Amino acid sequence: MTLTEMRYITALDKTRHFGRAADACHVSQPTLSVAIKKVEQQIGAPLFERGASEIRTTPLGELIVTQIKRVLDETLRLDEIATQSRDPLKGPLRVGVIYTIAPYLLPALIPVLHKLAPDMPLFLREDFTANLIPMLKEGELDILVLALPVDVPGIVAQRVYEEPFRVVVPAAHEWAGRKSVRNDELDGQQLLLLGSGNCFRDQVLEACPRLQRAEGLSGSIEGSSLETIRHMVASGAGIAVMPSSAADPLVDREPMVKVLPFAEASGQVARPGESAGVGRTVGLAWRTTFPRPKAVDAVRQAILSCQLPGVSKAS
Repeated sequence: MTLTEMRYITALDKTRHFGRAADACHVSQPTLSVAIKKVEQQIGAPLFERGASEIRTTPLGELIVTQIKRVLDETLRLDEIATQSRDPLKGPLRVGVIYTIAPYLLPALIPVLHKLAPDMPLFLREDFTANLIPMLKEGELDILVLALPVDVPGIVAQRVYEEPFRVVVPAAHEWAGRKSVRNDELDGQQLLLLGSGNCFRDQVLEACPRLQRAEGLSGSIEGSSLETIRHMVASGAGIAVMPSSAADPLVDREPMVKVLPFAEASGQVARPGESAGVGRTVGLAWRTTFPRPKAVDAVRQAILSCQLPGVSKAS
């Protein structure tokens, strides 16, 4: 059984669909199907049950897949060991970034990082945290930029910056003339949230406990992205909580909304760079075996040089 055939088998086990497995492996469906059938003939037993509407892994297939994952993991380690003697700032770096960070960080990050490491092109993937973590563990990505904490065996995380949240309201909203908003005032407002599965939605609800208890009782509307939500706020559909990197630039370019900071518990308004307890920590995550620590350092240095609106270096 070749490494390529092993990857085909794990892809089919993961997707339970020949077409999607072939797409994940960047091959045609007949190529993948023939290769898996060949392995089954060599073993003398099927690894998958092929139904009319779904694919199931057989008990023998599950045992084989478990062992294959061990082999592929050790192969990845071997590749990483082999790259230790190379220049860590040369060669592609595969970076995953969550949706609520990528549009606001990457335009500033790319030119800065290119100056620091001109021979290190970035292969970028935007996705949810829940999808990026397995890709990191399996070696499909090298580094993640995401909201912390991350507590996954075999993965190390490093804090990079603290980002406060802002309240964005329509220009005609009753709060538009205020200097700040307390997090407990959001309960009862028409709140625009990202859909379930997005970690930023969870961060907003965690930062506003009363809102979390009231979710589903007071009105809330879901948007597919922060930019979509921003347009909905401008139209008067409701209010939103956004990270400062997305919200602060609206002060000068979007007259149809008003951006308000959160007030501290004492009633004081947070100074620039402070989260008033309502915000997130953004950091990097990578495998403990990743052999290019200087590449991680370069990414961190570049991010800190971007000077994103409202953020401050993590202590």
